Amino acid sequence: MMILQIVVLALIQGITEFLPISSSGHLLLVPALTGWPDQGVLTDVMVHMGSFLAVVVYFWRDCVNLTLGALDMLRGRITPWGKLAMLIVLGTIPAVVFGVILDKIGFMDAVRQMPQIVAWNAIIFGILLYLCDRFGLAIRRMSDMTLAPALIIGVAQAIAIIPGTSRSGITMTAARALGFERPEAARFAFLLGIPAIAGAGVFKLGDAAASGEAITFGMLLTAVLTFFVALGTITVLMKLVRHVSFLPFAIYRVLLGLVLLALIYSGMPLGAVN
Repeated sequence: MMILQIVVLALIQGITEFLPISSSGHLLLVPALTGWPDQGVLTDVMVHMGSFLAVVVYFWRDCVNLTLGALDMLRGRITPWGKLAMLIVLGTIPAVVFGVILDKIGFMDAVRQMPQIVAWNAIIFGILLYLCDRFGLAIRRMSDMTLAPALIIGVAQAIAIIPGTSRSGITMTAARALGFERPEAARFAFLLGIPAIAGAGVFKLGDAAASGEAITFGMLLTAVLTFFVALGTITVLMKLVRHVSFLPFAIYRVLLGLVLLALIYSGMPLGAVN
């Protein structure tokens, strides 16, 4: 890959994976605007690993506490961190089940050939993000998380498997609709995303192994750049959500969707959704 393509991919993955603005929508624009060929499955694995490490590094204290809490649970000792670890695991199950079902029925292969779904999802879930943030209460913290809201947010994360939805966007939307404060909604969305991002990376790694691709220096560089971009994105977002609503992200999503629709209906080839 050219250095410019490496930088662009790292920027897109590192920023859009965590901002509630739909990574798949931006990835559709790249080949349309640049004419670059697909970067390959193994590059997708590397950028996912870069994203995964960024979340773990930023939330390292939470990750340590969750791990210790899970170990306590295995020893039969229930702690608040152990309960939260269990809720994150349970909240991840809907995405796993939904993903397997969609893959078995061939739904995802069909959707990848329909970029208009990405566009409409960017618009629809952008509007929902605004409405839930604007009218949702701010009365719950992560310490108030119980099984019901964890599963609801987990189901929302499962829906994000459909391109254009945005995993971080829809999980934050669900958390705000359930009354969680904006920073707490973002924090839980990121922690819930750790197993999901890791799982996506492992899944893609299987595809890469089957294709016989070899890891190149360019792929490693993309992963490293993605890590730093993602770490910066998370840092900025966690500061922003303490003072700014989700309205700017909602507006951006709607505009992105409209741009994609304009390109689609003008006949410009956007390619398949990754």
